[in-house]
Amino acid sequence: MVAGSKGRAEQGADTAGDPYVPSHGNGGYRVESYELDLDYRVSSNRLTGKATITAVATHPLSRLSLDLVGLRVAKVSVNGRRAARYAHRDGKLHIWPAADLMDGAEFVVDIQYAGNPAPTDSPWGELGWEELTEGVIVASQPSGAATWFPCNDHPGDKAHYRITVTTDSPYHVVANGRLVSRRTKASRTSWVYDQAAPMATYLATIQIGRYDVLELAPSPVPQRAVLPHALIRDFRTDFGRQQDMVDTFCRLFGPYPFTAYTVVVTDDALEIPLEAQGISVFGSNHLDGRRGSERLVAHELAHQWFGNSLTPATWQHIWLNEGFACYAEWLWSEESGGLSANQQVSKAHSRLAGLEQDLVLSDPGPELMFDDRLYKRGAITLHVLRQLLGDGTFFDLLRTWTRTYRHGSVTTEDFIALATSVAADADAVRQLFAEWLDAPELPALPRSSRRRR
Repeated sequence: MVAGSKGRAEQGADTAGDPYVPSHGNGGYRVESYELDLDYRVSSNRLTGKATITAVATHPLSRLSLDLVGLRVAKVSVNGRRAARYAHRDGKLHIWPAADLMDGAEFVVDIQYAGNPAPTDSPWGELGWEELTEGVIVASQPSGAATWFPCNDHPGDKAHYRITVTTDSPYHVVANGRLVSRRTKASRTSWVYDQAAPMATYLATIQIGRYDVLELAPSPVPQRAVLPHALIRDFRTDFGRQQDMVDTFCRLFGPYPFTAYTVVVTDDALEIPLEAQGISVFGSNHLDGRRGSERLVAHELAHQWFGNSLTPATWQHIWLNEGFACYAEWLWSEESGGLSANQQVSKAHSRLAGLEQDLVLSDPGPELMFDDRLYKRGAITLHVLRQLLGDGTFFDLLRTWTRTYRHGSVTTEDFIALATSVAADADAVRQLFAEWLDAPELPALPRSSRRRR
């Protein structure tokens, strides 16, 4: 709020101010919950939805904005009263309530909308709602959530979700959280999911397909798989060690942060797997009956801790997702009899040394935020920190990290502060991070991190 304007209603910003996604996210409020009631026709790709969004104003508001792309808005109300007016253009839904919203006031926005959802183009490819051969996949990272519901599309605004999807009965629906009800009427079934843990918009998902369900393990967290029947045999081999991964990661990272873990395998091939909160999604091409994609199984599982529970406050801090998940691949390799973490680090470092030295890990910019170099250099950084701290202190640090910021938003500065607080030599840790996170040139490996002969 500008000086002298205390109590004066303002127009909420139509951006979160994140330079990585400058047209996404909004200011002036924080969302507490999304309640989505969706009706979807698979054959015609027709979505009819009602979104009930409960939020709290962070300063007096005469107007607020939400992100929504490619769908048509039919009706908007705020606190049960029809909005004075609204305008929907360029991916933004601007709403003028009938009465100004006071600073700190909770308010409820109801939006009815419909259309044929489609992925949106982005610098990172097509994002959001996408039709499969038979069904739907939703892959929104970092900015595709607005293709299927109106939202404050920024990772720093996490909220509770309740998602209802009604669709044709032959199809199985997966969404985030606990399945609280499933009701069939005539040829259509309504699925209701509740995600109690705070969730970022990019982690919200719906998966629809002709799927069977496999119950995999009841503890330490219930695990299940949802996939076409024809893929079950290969799945049992390719994901046969997932239970061991869960046990290993719970030991190294702390308790699994959600109530369950679901793996979806689509009948279609996917370029890469993707994470959602409590869910990972793989394509049929990630199954070969020979565990050929097992490192990806470990990577997506690790995101439940790093990215989904601990979510970057802004996209600048993406290495806290991808560097940690990549290092989890190497920890699993070490645990399961493959290459040791030292060997993985040496191999990755040799490759990075031959590539362009223009990546700053702590602020890679939108062009490089999903560059493979960020994944590998982030993982190497963690291994160098492990060598400096020693295994006991390092893994205590990871467990403290996941416990302290459980279901929260995190920054690189948060991790540095925690790491220096547990180190015997805080200055050495600060120097390590300055070299590995803030300088584009790839540092040499400490002697103890080089491949053992």
